[in-house]
Amino acid sequence: MKPHLLKIPKEDEHSFSVRYDVVSHFYNKWHYHPELELVYIIEASGRQFIGDSIHHFKNNDLILVGSNLPHLWHCDEKFLEKGSKLKVEAIIIHFLPDCFGTSFFNLPENKSLVGLFQKAKMGIRIKNQSRDAVCKLMRQLVDAKNSERIILLLQILETIAESKQTKPICSEALTFHYSKTEAERLNTIYQYILHHFTRQLTLEQIARVAHLTPNGFCRYFKSRIKKTFSRFLLEVRIGHACKLLAETEKSVAEICYESGFNNFSNFNRHFKFIAGRTPLNHRKHYQEIQSLRMKVSDNPADQ
Repeated sequence: MKPHLLKIPKEDEHSFSVRYDVVSHFYNKWHYHPELELVYIIEASGRQFIGDSIHHFKNNDLILVGSNLPHLWHCDEKFLEKGSKLKVEAIIIHFLPDCFGTSFFNLPENKSLVGLFQKAKMGIRIKNQSRDAVCKLMRQLVDAKNSERIILLLQILETIAESKQTKPICSEALTFHYSKTEAERLNTIYQYILHHFTRQLTLEQIARVAHLTPNGFCRYFKSRIKKTFSRFLLEVRIGHACKLLAETEKSVAEICYESGFNNFSNFNRHFKFIAGRTPLNHRKHYQEIQSLRMKVSDNPADQ
């Protein structure tokens, strides 16, 4: 799916950008930019679309998005509701691969960083102790001055490059260079799906939104997002169900219908196919993880 090119504001006094944001929601259009983007989500939740991947984001997530890798951060409705006082809190770094000069990252000592930039084309999720170390450095970077900024960014990148606690996000690297007109068309499709997936959503409806025939839309969608519309819609719905199972006490039947399914048997079958476990096992798995985290936090000596 073709996103639009986002122009990241340049800072005249700095070679890269770092922001501490407290805003109502993330930028929610499908977009890309030549800068790599490192996002530390301090306080927020919602769906993230990176390349061909769909996941939920939450507090303390740390994501590295590669150069020209399309992405979208759609906050949960509680952030978007009229009159909501909730705020998204995040630290975001944008930097070009040649931000320190065209030859700096080609130095022999920076070989691992060049490899990191290549891996980032598929997106990288940083976890556990590596995440904690990077997030601490990012907090320091917000207020850093002069050459300390450069030193901290290099420490951050080196920590990620050397970490074994990272995971690729996409199944393949995707880069885009497309017109503004088509980008708006595709964003209309994306936003329509996000706002209507809990209801009955037919191929005919979404094709009309795109001003295409159903067959034409199917070809158009798959050629850009690298998966069929039906698969994409299924992943959005199952992702929503996963979130409800983890964060609410609603019954599986309630969650089935609130996630856009009208057949309980189909819901269970599709859920196991996408998530790799049954809805009840998913809830149990999440509860076990939460219980373990609580035990660790109650026993800091064990950390």
